[in-house]
Amino acid sequence: MKVNSDFFPLTQMAQRFVDQLAQCRRLGLTVLEASEHHVLIELPYSTELIGYPDTGVIHGGVITTLMDTACGSAVVSAIFHKFKLLEISPTLDLRVDYMKPAQPHKPVFGFAECYKLSSNIAFTRAIAYQDSIDDPIAHAVGSFMRISPEMVGDAFRQALMGEAVPEIGDTDERK
Repeated sequence: MKVNSDFFPLTQMAQRFVDQLAQCRRLGLTVLEASEHHVLIELPYSTELIGYPDTGVIHGGVITTLMDTACGSAVVSAIFHKFKLLEISPTLDLRVDYMKPAQPHKPVFGFAECYKLSSNIAFTRAIAYQDSIDDPIAHAVGSFMRISPEMVGDAFRQALMGEAVPEIGDTDERK
């Protein structure tokens, strides 16, 4: 799927955020769209993710990770769009309601939105689906803590902004 970065300008930043998370890299999560309003992430099917060998169904924990990541990416995108700042926003609470198992051999998509930003908490909702968002695998609601931009490390900030990260031992003599 080709991504239109003019229409979804936060897609690359959201992908860099996802790439900072080791479990997301291992799962092969790809951000297809990201805006100030939503994030859409694809989880490719893999036999390594099977929770039920007799059926080939993806483990529920993988679906939870997809939804948590989509919600967290939506928070990062919403905060960056509104304040032009990066914040660390760990998950405080995530409730996932499963409606049916994912069909084997098909990707799963996670659609999430950050629908409210308060001064300390970001509120999200998400849907995991395969063929149609109207036929969900699971729904989720979550809350994420907003932590001051000053707490974001330089390496993390640079990685999300697509800037080169200095190698360990490099020094910058500029003042």
